[in-house]
Amino acid sequence: MKLKSKPKLAFVQSFSGMMLSIITGIGLSPLVLAVPAKVSLHSLEQSAQRQPQKLAQFSDTGTPERSQLVQQANALFNQGDLTGAEENLRKFIKKSPEDAFAHFQLGNVLFRQKKAEEAISSYREAIRLQPKYALAYNAIGIVYASQSRWEEAITEYQKALEINPNYGEALTNFALALWQTNKKDEALSSLQKALNIFKAQNRGEKANQVERILREIKTGDDPAVS
Repeated sequence: MKLKSKPKLAFVQSFSGMMLSIITGIGLSPLVLAVPAKVSLHSLEQSAQRQPQKLAQFSDTGTPERSQLVQQANALFNQGDLTGAEENLRKFIKKSPEDAFAHFQLGNVLFRQKKAEEAISSYREAIRLQPKYALAYNAIGIVYASQSRWEEAITEYQKALEINPNYGEALTNFALALWQTNKKDEALSSLQKALNIFKAQNRGEKANQVERILREIKTGDDPAVS
């Protein structure tokens, strides 16, 4: 079936639930969802409000103080107190400036407050401390994508995928950015790879999301397709 040059409105809207899960529960594995195509930050936040909100988890191998401070940041975030979560994380970073995860968490909180450049700086610091931080590269890509800086987003997703080629969420994000730059064949290939990875990992919800994107892309503006 011939692909259309412009995705229909329903295709754009179908991405609205697939966003920003740097702040909606990433576990220890790299679980960052795709940023939607051409959806405003306001729409992103509305979608976020419909999902359980939780900061990224961490491997609790540090001190009890570290555990307590990060848990407090999670609690404040869940209460909608982003300023409090930021203050909590900055307090911890002041005591432990070499903690890459804390910088990553701070980036998540800053991005949620629409402080995009500050968020990028925090993610970059996490990468400086932990160069193989695929989640942080992917998160920077999401920030760029939210600003329609597609080429820069693509570069960051590629860095994440160089570290972890089986990073399904980064592949999905990468595909959506490719689609925005009219690299449609590469986008479809990346989505199919992401789908295969999610299926192999028995992650049915993510596989269903990618399948839905693929259906929307392939049906384009066809009014006969629901």
